[in-house]
Amino acid sequence: MISIKDLNYNQLERWVKDQGWKKFRAKQIAKWIYNKKVNSYDEMTDLSKEVRNYLKENTKLNVLELVTFERSSQDGSIKFLWRLEDGHTVESVFIPERGHNTLCVSTQVGCAVGCKFCFTTKDGLIRNLTTAEIVDQYIQSQIFVGPENRISNVVYMGMGEPLANYENVKRSVQILTDDRMLGLSNRKITISSSGIIHQIKKMYDDPSFPQVRLAVSLNASDQKTRERIMPISETNSLEDLMKTLNRLPVKTGFRIMLEYVLIKDINDRPEDAHRLARLIGKNKKRYKVNLIPFNPYPGSDFERPEKERVDQFHKILWQYNIGAFVRWSKGSDISAACGQLRKKEVQNLIKIS
Repeated sequence: MISIKDLNYNQLERWVKDQGWKKFRAKQIAKWIYNKKVNSYDEMTDLSKEVRNYLKENTKLNVLELVTFERSSQDGSIKFLWRLEDGHTVESVFIPERGHNTLCVSTQVGCAVGCKFCFTTKDGLIRNLTTAEIVDQYIQSQIFVGPENRISNVVYMGMGEPLANYENVKRSVQILTDDRMLGLSNRKITISSSGIIHQIKKMYDDPSFPQVRLAVSLNASDQKTRERIMPISETNSLEDLMKTLNRLPVKTGFRIMLEYVLIKDINDRPEDAHRLARLIGKNKKRYKVNLIPFNPYPGSDFERPEKERVDQFHKILWQYNIGAFVRWSKGSDISAACGQLRKKEVQNLIKIS
């Protein structure tokens, strides 16, 4: 039995044809799933009862079940915990922002990258999410928040390394940006990577991967520090990563976002800021720097820098005319770090059993 949301539009058309149906059935089915966002085949009223029954018996429409959610009283962000069909859980986060709403989606159950400051990596990688499980995070979240809170932006920054789940992430982006499906703007989709060089190259060389924004978790301005907090840098060195990013064919309006998590006494010193500026060098127009003060969680070995230290780091980058912005974590009054709500639920289940 297939998950209907695993199929991009061309695949949906082929599947419809394979069932012996007319081509227009694909357009009808896509309209109900992605435009109307129905939760059952019975709601697809312009399909015959025979077709609806066939869909019910041979395909899966929804692949997520909402376990729980937490809403921030400070900024209105909502963290969702979804249960997958095999019992595993993943998170996504709705973030209301000035003029638009963003959804942060997960691409894996757990993560194998092993960043030392990240809560998600604590359990390692369990499995990749399917295309349907990624897409359904958007659809079910949009249903939950209602049409008056349209989600226009999607960031692949939740649990997991998106480019380690390449094919499913690519197909989900195709579905998100196809006007016959969810129809979001390519400029409003961001894929965040820890810096897997060959996968970044693959994405930019792949004509079937829609042009979207790239965010790279840099988090250090020298190789030694990056290796310490991001072991992936041992095989994807900072020097090679920056060479790759400097050569990517970036379209106008698609600046690469360098994500830099500021960790107290690790990478937050003035000399780190100056070195980061030199690393960017003459490529200032290619990059935007997001400074993210570390989001503490129970048991972490790291701390968040004082605001004055964050402001100083920010000011130094601006002195070099580098577009840098401080992004304080939202939802600080809920399970804010990726994986925290999932861990809380798992621990509750252990207590119950």
